[in-house]
Amino acid sequence: MIVLIAYLLTGVLAGITAGLLGLGGGAIIVPILYSIFLMLDIAPGSTMHLAVGTSLATIVFTALSSGFSHYRLGNVQIKTILYLAPGIIIGALTGAAIADVLPTDILKRVFGLFELMIAMQIGFGFKPAPHRSLPTKTGLAASGGVIGTISSIIGIGGGSLTVPFLLWCNVTMREAVGTSAACGLPIAIAGVIGFIITGLDNAGLPKWSWGYVYLPAALCILSTSIFFAPIGAKLAHRLPILTLKRIFAVFLALVGLKMVF
Repeated sequence: MIVLIAYLLTGVLAGITAGLLGLGGGAIIVPILYSIFLMLDIAPGSTMHLAVGTSLATIVFTALSSGFSHYRLGNVQIKTILYLAPGIIIGALTGAAIADVLPTDILKRVFGLFELMIAMQIGFGFKPAPHRSLPTKTGLAASGGVIGTISSIIGIGGGSLTVPFLLWCNVTMREAVGTSAACGLPIAIAGVIGFIITGLDNAGLPKWSWGYVYLPAALCILSTSIFFAPIGAKLAHRLPILTLKRIFAVFLALVGLKMVF
C-alpha cells in the first residue's frame, strides 16, 4: 500500500510540474521510480532500466494529450513532425537497445548528467539564438534520430532537446513547444516497444512487468498525473514562475549529482 501511494504521489508531482513549468515527467519520474525499485525485491541490475521503460510508458499518454491540445491551438508544425518522425522512431528503438546493454550504474550516471544539463537549462534560462532555417528532409530525419536515441536511453519525451533545436532553426517558441510536445508521442511509443522487447528475456523483473515496463507503477502514475497537470497549468498564472524554475533547477541538480556520484 505504501508503494502504491508513492506511485500515486509521483504522478501528482509529475503532473503538477508538467503543467506548471511545461516539463515532461521523465526528469521527475525516473529518479523517483529508481529509488522505489531499489527498496523492492528487484534485481539491482534492472532497476534503472525498469524506471526508464516505465517512465516512457506514462509519457505515451501525456504526450498524446499535450500534443493534441497544441494541435487544436495551431501550434504544431505537421510537416516538420513527419520529417522528424522516421529518425525519431529509429533512434528511440536504437536507444532502447543501447540502454539494454548498459549496466545500471552507467545508465544511472548518463541520466544524472542529463539531469544536470536540464537543471542548467532551466536555472539559467538558456535559449539558443536562431541561426538558420529548418534543415532538409534528410537533416531533419538525422536530427530526429539523435533526439530519439538520447530521449529513449534516459526515459524522457525529448522536449529539452527538441525545443532548443527548433528554436535554433528559427521556429517560434509557441510552435517549438507545440511541435516538441507532439514529437514526444513517437519517441515514447517506439521507446516503450524497444524496452518491452529488450526486457522480455530478463528473469529478474517483478510480476506484472511487461519487459522493462512495470504496469502497476505506470498505471498509478498515469491515474494522478492526468488530473494534476491542469492544476499545475492553473497555478502557473498565480505563482512566481521564474522563482519556481530556479528552485526546481536546484532540485534537479541535486538529483543529478546523486545519480552521478
